[in-house]
Amino acid sequence: MDAARRALLPTEEAEALLELTGELGARELAPRAAAAEAAGEFPRDAFRLLGRSGLLGLPYAEKYGGAQQPYEVYLQVVEELARNWLAVGLGVSVHTLSCHALAEFGTEEQRARWLPDMIGGELLGAYCLSEPGHGSDAGNLITRAQPVDGGYRIDGTKAWITHGGEADFYTVLARTGEEGPKGISAFLVQAGAEGLSAANPEHKMGMRASTTAQMRFEGVVVPSERLIGEPGQGFEVAMRALDCGRLGIAACAVGLAQAALDAATAYAKDRIQFGKPIIEHDGVGFLLADMATRTEVGRAAYLVAARLRDKGLPFARQAAIAKLHCTDAAMQTTIDAVQVLGGAGYTTDFPVERFLREAKVLQIVEGTNQIQRMVIARSLARG
Repeated sequence: MDAARRALLPTEEAEALLELTGELGARELAPRAAAAEAAGEFPRDAFRLLGRSGLLGLPYAEKYGGAQQPYEVYLQVVEELARNWLAVGLGVSVHTLSCHALAEFGTEEQRARWLPDMIGGELLGAYCLSEPGHGSDAGNLITRAQPVDGGYRIDGTKAWITHGGEADFYTVLARTGEEGPKGISAFLVQAGAEGLSAANPEHKMGMRASTTAQMRFEGVVVPSERLIGEPGQGFEVAMRALDCGRLGIAACAVGLAQAALDAATAYAKDRIQFGKPIIEHDGVGFLLADMATRTEVGRAAYLVAARLRDKGLPFARQAAIAKLHCTDAAMQTTIDAVQVLGGAGYTTDFPVERFLREAKVLQIVEGTNQIQRMVIARSLARG
């Protein structure tokens, strides 16, 4: 982290936290990322390490075992993790998203009972909203939770679930009532519940170490005490969580863009053509300048949204703007990084080709960028 960013951190505690994250990332994550991605190995031990280091419950209250850090700080931790290994940074964002429903909508009894274990470091969460036929159209999902004695029976299939089959708990959105958004409720489901199973992981162009799989609910009985919020409040629960989740993806995108910029800059300083390093040629230097500008602007965008959230102010539009800009910027920046390295950038000898493959999914997850444009446009129409 450069001196300018360090000077803008709100507290000395935040500075120490970012230094710890950087050290863990450089020592434990970056050296193994390429091999694990090539092999498709899920880094469960890395999440346990982060949890034991206090990095899996950063934005949540201290009385439940969290660090009670502002989102402004939490997101910079996510960025730093993603800069070293995107699958881990995104995994922390997904885990935090999975805890949001309970932390924000659960009763005090529910939070006291389950949240400490969820954010304590040993458990990992997943978020079950999307379905095979309902991704962006989440208000019309068809997974159903039917009332039974003492609880609900969940039947249906969830799709594109990060940590699917690897998680210890799942926050699940299912229909309990009428069609449309008002008939959806939220549940906390334990891994290992009878009738819950994971399909084979998806074969993806990037992010191969981050397991993505369908989750099948076949008569999964959930006690009433695991209903989060009121019946029919699930869509609100989901949308509020996604506003926060979009900021996590924005921070991941900035981390990935920073990694691409760092790799391209280092290469451009070492590569000699026409008697001087290629960074001194305007064609390359200007490309790097654009990469740096997109990355810095992206970081500023997600921090603005985070600071609004920290003050308890509306931030949904700013979250959509940050997610849109940062992920588009990461896509273009990784493309440009490959261009800076030329033929070398197209080989697996350098990480930028992996960065390019990984960047694409960030324009899709937590609401496609077309959905972000819709959110922004509608907020402008409302005034």
